[in-house]
Amino acid sequence: MKTLLRTGSGRTPLVLDSPHSGVDYPDDFGHACDLAELRRAEDTHVEKLYDFAAGLGVAWVEALFPRSWLDVNRDTSEIDVDMIEGPWDGPVPSDDALLAKVRLGKGLVWRLTDDGVPIYDRKLGADEIRRRIASGWTPYHDAVAKAVDEAHARHGYSIHVNCHSMPSFAGTHATGNPGVAHPDFVIGDRDGTTADPRLSHLIGEHLRALGYDVAYNDPYKGVELVRRHSDPARDRHSIQVEVNRKLYMDENSFALHAGADKLKRDLRSLVELLLRTDPRRLA
Repeated sequence: MKTLLRTGSGRTPLVLDSPHSGVDYPDDFGHACDLAELRRAEDTHVEKLYDFAAGLGVAWVEALFPRSWLDVNRDTSEIDVDMIEGPWDGPVPSDDALLAKVRLGKGLVWRLTDDGVPIYDRKLGADEIRRRIASGWTPYHDAVAKAVDEAHARHGYSIHVNCHSMPSFAGTHATGNPGVAHPDFVIGDRDGTTADPRLSHLIGEHLRALGYDVAYNDPYKGVELVRRHSDPARDRHSIQVEVNRKLYMDENSFALHAGADKLKRDLRSLVELLLRTDPRRLA
């Protein structure tokens, strides 16, 4: 089996992960829609924007598979049972927040693209989904947990940054606000529950000082990765950072453009700020 993750160990309190930048499409995907449609779901090139991390001693976790095959930023209960051939004996969502993603076709295994295009012309077997969980979801979350635990053990606190990108305009099935124009950055901490809000606002203030338009928790609050790997009361902070793709790439050709170099410098300055920041001492 192909390697599904790329990881790098760290020596600092900071952990970065990129769950949605993978472009290695597994042979068992069996999708029916065009690859070009699926590629619009990728957080394309996010791993390149942060490729300075290792040199700064920052731990790194990256999914090499695409989110449309398996979205590790979902709970394993976020299953669309209508996609499955036969019974599903695992947990299924019950609360409205989890059900909302499933209804959009964006559960653990996607049914629709961001623009509402059906991904499959078949039902998936229950064993097929279990294999994806075992080979993708479980090792990814294990790797993030290990990196966060090690960072916290070394320094007494950890800062986990969940790295994403977003299209300049929301697709029809991406969020509950189709067609909305996205700002340059969205900083998400699930309304202050996954990180000290002062830390989240420090990130936003830094980016604003660099000239960017920044929003908090709208339209992206952060999902499973920041929820699962955070505990601010125990000095474990997780924050989602969404960057607008128009800042660094052509959204039609997927090619990097000249803005990528400036954005990368600015993201490095943000990471360097976080490396100088002990959340326990924030005023």
